Amino acid sequence: MNRLKLLGTTTLAVLTAATPILAQVTEIGAAEGQVNIVAWAGYIERGETMKEFDWVTKFEAASGCKVNVKTANTSDEMVALMNEGGFDLVTASGDASLRLIAGDRVQPINIDLIPSWSTVDERLKDAPWHTVDGVHYGVPYMWGPNVLMYNTEVFKEPPTSWNVVFEEMTLPDGQSNKGRVQAYDGPIHIADAAQYLMFHKPELGITSPYELNEDQYKAALDLLRTQRTLVSRYWHDAFIQIDDFKNEGVVASGSWPFQRNLLQSDNQPIASVIPQEGATGWADTTMMHVDAANPNCAYMWMEHSLSSNLQADLAVWFGANPAVPAACTDGRGMSTAETCTANGMDDFEKIRFWTTPVSNCSQGDGACVPYYRWVSDYIGVIGGR
Repeated sequence: MNRLKLLGTTTLAVLTAATPILAQVTEIGAAEGQVNIVAWAGYIERGETMKEFDWVTKFEAASGCKVNVKTANTSDEMVALMNEGGFDLVTASGDASLRLIAGDRVQPINIDLIPSWSTVDERLKDAPWHTVDGVHYGVPYMWGPNVLMYNTEVFKEPPTSWNVVFEEMTLPDGQSNKGRVQAYDGPIHIADAAQYLMFHKPELGITSPYELNEDQYKAALDLLRTQRTLVSRYWHDAFIQIDDFKNEGVVASGSWPFQRNLLQSDNQPIASVIPQEGATGWADTTMMHVDAANPNCAYMWMEHSLSSNLQADLAVWFGANPAVPAACTDGRGMSTAETCTANGMDDFEKIRFWTTPVSNCSQGDGACVPYYRWVSDYIGVIGGR
């Protein structure tokens, strides 16, 4: 086992126990009657938000597994919930998945028990945020970019830069952006600042927004302190952000395609763009708790999660990309080749996916600022320190 090498000699890695890396489940038995899942908002729908988006009801009827969902708003919340226990599965982003593996909170997945594994996008099958030393710790679910969402009545033309949320300026409607923009309420937002600096201050030498030495990290924090004077709210609840764009005068923010889609379906003057600096993004994986109480239902759900119609409808619903490429073209769901192209299916290499910052990085052992400092320092930034 070589998880320490992958994660670096940090507190994160020290949590890793030296246990054999074997899938705990060798065959699927009778359904236990339920499966408990921690998920991002909008990821597991049963038709309650919009009736045409429902990939739970038929699964429950066919499997005998009732799906119970706990919505989490940040990766840190997901890690905390999985640490507490009581859940079978989690739809973890890359800035949570390696922490869950290192902390022995999730178990290896027996891909032989996932018949649809062969349909998974080859770019995701062995992705480093859920695969360690060739061992898979999850099933890919969905991926996409963090977009710049904006009000089209304020921006008659799409903004070309993230500067509208990072630097004080007069917007096209003649008013300041101060108090009219938002930022994400999570330490991983430091990476968005670092990516902005990669483009505008190349002299800093940033090559990855997740691998920052002390000088690069300080520059990112300084930019975020400037942003602190502009933001009206640090958002983490997708539905509160939606309300803020509708009712509280917010005109620009980093966001997810999910919020954009719901606002547009409500006929709001909202659009989104990936500006010239590029975008961070997320590639989410369904991972199974090491002490899952309902492993049979969990495996049934993981297989169901790769069904082409679910993947197609989820991609349209969230404005993101399916983990199963055939979902774009086989006509079993709402996605088409055109919708997948519009969602960035061909832009995989352009997105810098969320991952957990560690001290042992490409700049050298101990050269980069590890995630625990991102957590404490970001709290200081949004608290005005």
